[in-house]
Amino acid sequence: MTTVKKKKRSGGCVGAIILTAIIFAAGVGFEKAFEGLEKLPEYGSETAVNVTVQTAKVPENHLLILVNGNNKIPDDYETELTELSNGEKVSSEIYPDLQKMFDDMREAGIYPVVGEGYRTREKQQEIMEDKIRAFENEGHSQKRAEKMAREWVAIPGTSEHELGLAVDINADKERSDNQEVYDWLYQNAYKYGFILRYPIGKTKITGIDYEPWHYRYVGREYSEEIMNSGLCLEEWLEQNYNNS
Repeated sequence: MTTVKKKKRSGGCVGAIILTAIIFAAGVGFEKAFEGLEKLPEYGSETAVNVTVQTAKVPENHLLILVNGNNKIPDDYETELTELSNGEKVSSEIYPDLQKMFDDMREAGIYPVVGEGYRTREKQQEIMEDKIRAFENEGHSQKRAEKMAREWVAIPGTSEHELGLAVDINADKERSDNQEVYDWLYQNAYKYGFILRYPIGKTKITGIDYEPWHYRYVGREYSEEIMNSGLCLEEWLEQNYNNS
């Protein structure tokens, strides 16, 4: 009996030591886990979005460069910018056609403005973080808020606004309303080299919800063809250049 009792005490002691070690290790693990929740991840990294992000290829016609959640802007990509009267900037390459389009819209009694043009990567990061916090404030978990935000805001480094080739066009509210601006653009923007970048029903492909205000310049050589195809840019490039 004595021998058995000693064994029980010894086993209990060892078990206590093991249990203490497990609790300590778990405590360290939890501490590290919560440290990771103190700040938002840097978007544009593969770990943040759980997708394979590659550097976008710049085609011979660089206006057809595909930038999306899987294709980031090359680090050495540069574009000359032109500043608009409201302080927004766009690539100088698109300015003549953009100006012509706006002039024709005004002649038709519709008054547009560029709400968003060129953005720096830092600005895109700020927009993403603001969107995530907005969804969190609605009661969504951080993970859910991040997923929802990515359906509305491009991950920094993957936004067409950073190319200077994309513009968000809205109405001068004192003279027009957004819907008449969107309707006119849908019918006519291709004539000036612009395409509706995120059409209805293409979210699973583009990664971005329908945005009737977001137009991308691809040049007059291809804009009508893309518009008439009913395809989003990813699909059209896949069919014609196998580039997506």
